[in-house]
Amino acid sequence: MQLQPKLVFDYFAEINKIPRPSGKEEKMMSYLQDFAREKGLECQLDETGNVLIRKPASPGMESRKTTVLQSHMDMVCEKEAGLDFDFLKDPIQTVIDGEWLKAKGTTLGADDGIGCAMELALLADDSIAHGPIECLFTRSEETSLVGAFGLSPTLLHGDYLINLDSEDEGQIFISCAGGANTRARFAVSLQDAPADAFFMKIQVKGLVGGHSGDDINKKRANANILLLRMLARFMKKYGLLIADIQSGGLHNAIPRDGYAICAVPAQHKEQVRIEFNIMAAEFEQEYVQAEPGMQFLLQSCPAADKVLEKGLADRLVKACLGIPNGVFAMSQEIPNFVETSSNLASIKMQGDTILIETMQRSSLTSKRLAACEAISGVFQLADAEVDVNTGYPGWQLNPASPFLQIAVQAYERLFQRKPEVKAIHAGLECGLFSEKYPKMDMVSFGPTLQGVHSPDERLLIPTVQMVWDHLLEILKNIPEKA
Repeated sequence: MQLQPKLVFDYFAEINKIPRPSGKEEKMMSYLQDFAREKGLECQLDETGNVLIRKPASPGMESRKTTVLQSHMDMVCEKEAGLDFDFLKDPIQTVIDGEWLKAKGTTLGADDGIGCAMELALLADDSIAHGPIECLFTRSEETSLVGAFGLSPTLLHGDYLINLDSEDEGQIFISCAGGANTRARFAVSLQDAPADAFFMKIQVKGLVGGHSGDDINKKRANANILLLRMLARFMKKYGLLIADIQSGGLHNAIPRDGYAICAVPAQHKEQVRIEFNIMAAEFEQEYVQAEPGMQFLLQSCPAADKVLEKGLADRLVKACLGIPNGVFAMSQEIPNFVETSSNLASIKMQGDTILIETMQRSSLTSKRLAACEAISGVFQLADAEVDVNTGYPGWQLNPASPFLQIAVQAYERLFQRKPEVKAIHAGLECGLFSEKYPKMDMVSFGPTLQGVHSPDERLLIPTVQMVWDHLLEILKNIPEKA
């Protein structure tokens, strides 16, 4: 399949050669600065590491209002278990699968590399009609919105902003959820492992995973919870002890895999194997539609000298199973829209600490705070140390937005149908932008992506051309300054 628009995909290929994990975007920042220098465009690097490139209006459009285009330069770095790949050195390897563009065993980086590529193509192509434009590339969006938090309220001069970080073509977003992270820390206390113990590794893998906002209502399994359910049953029935637990991954991804190193009295090992298979079959039945690739493994492993103190393991497992996970509440204003949710993202034993990371999202700040309080309370009752970060704000709904009307009308002219105007249960930087630039009118859209934040991430190729055409049609119809 020919990748069109060619210039956009050419820049996407260039971007995917550049290491850009969240917090380590220095090479991408240098690339953008070099690009601006080569094109003779004004460029600013702010103290946070955001890059802003300005391009003057095309001839005859100097009196139009200024439009900001914005994408984040970092990517979620997830890979298939066992894959030999270094995100700090290795380029993303892409492959075409029918109408989809995918990566070989890793995240694709189209979130939000394809948005960055569109900005670069617009900056590079002098044949495109547009008023004054500012292209903003923010850093570390995927971890904690570092770039948006650090953005100066005087850097941008635009009247309108287009965020190119949405994932369903034909949808225009005008509102998003706010989010926060609640972290619990258990101090590790150990006891001697029993001399007659049978040690085993219990592993869950092959789950779909996905974005903890966009995909939280899709009835997918959480690997942490499946693993904990097994541990809880074996602890109760067979006196299972835990030597190590490493489960889940990024705070904003639904966990796909995890494992625990455990011990049971040797006389129970056959019963544990039998019940393990029974539970695996139960889980497969529970998620027969949503998780066709789930796998459960039980393997013997070398004995450990120490295991978690029994009371600590009991508090840890019960607390993690006791906190709410998934959808808390649906919106009362928007049909079939998630209002509030939480994701049990990771459980990691690290030296003398066991760290549990969760993420709460809500369209309503009060409900997000309530969710954080509920989760904090469960962990505090289990004698864990808990902290909640300040989080980030949501982007408030404004259905009367004049810029929204421009975007909708441009879409209707091109495709002879109405786009969906929606809110999204995920964090967009627009929430912070709207606080810093309250008079700036904003929309968000982008090509169709699936499986973001996982190695299943894929980009629907034909939708890139559609979004590109829509973007150019909007820019062509930006009104003149008052």
